[in-house]
Amino acid sequence: MRALTIAATGMLAQQTNVEVLSNNIANLNTTAYKRSRVEFQDLLYQDQRRVGSASSEAGTIVPAGLQVGLGVRAAAVYRLNQQGTLQLTENTLDLGIRGEGFFNIQLPNGQTAYTRSGSFQLSPTGQIVTQDGYTVLPGLTIPQNTLDISINASGQVYAKLDGVVAPQLLGQVTLSNFPNLAGLESVGQNLLLQTPASGAPVAGTPGSLGFGSTMQGFLEASNVNAVAEITNLITAQRAYELNSKVIQASDDMMGTINQLR
Repeated sequence: MRALTIAATGMLAQQTNVEVLSNNIANLNTTAYKRSRVEFQDLLYQDQRRVGSASSEAGTIVPAGLQVGLGVRAAAVYRLNQQGTLQLTENTLDLGIRGEGFFNIQLPNGQTAYTRSGSFQLSPTGQIVTQDGYTVLPGLTIPQNTLDISINASGQVYAKLDGVVAPQLLGQVTLSNFPNLAGLESVGQNLLLQTPASGAPVAGTPGSLGFGSTMQGFLEASNVNAVAEITNLITAQRAYELNSKVIQASDDMMGTINQLR
């Protein structure tokens, strides 16, 4: 009774689908979160009559054949990198990216991570850091006598110093991009890591060719559409129920066979 195992693979696949959808919904308000989608693949097929095989000595061939599929599996979870809405926060160190690119973050182990979440703060030494205290590369430090900070669309950071008329250029925030964004590895804390599938990072400055511009006082919102996710969740739930009905029907069929005398 192949239907039992086939329907079981369908239930497992839809369970994964629901888990991914629930993670999207849970991160509805996560800064710069990118929603995910499950990609499914059909499994192997059993050939009971191979298509194209000879059906007679006269050279006739089987035009269609007889193949029975063995179910489905979740093959990949894709990250959909569409731009999220830029929301005004008026916080001086909040940075949103309008377009392509990621901020470069130095982890405590020296590794570089990447994020689109620009909710930055100052460390005790005046360095621009993430909410977890990780350094935002290239590691700009704000002087203690700074009255105001200005960051333009090109990522240049200016400080208005006490007693100084002209704003002082402290440096420039840099961005990175990748040939295959889906190949980046999510590690939590709004951070992504490079993998062999993502390709090597391409560095650039905001506003240059292939990179978006920075917007001070804005944060990129999650690109999750709550209505679409709830609709997809209902669809996945119905598909799960249908597969469970197949298992129930197969069990009834086996019960009927067992009752034959």
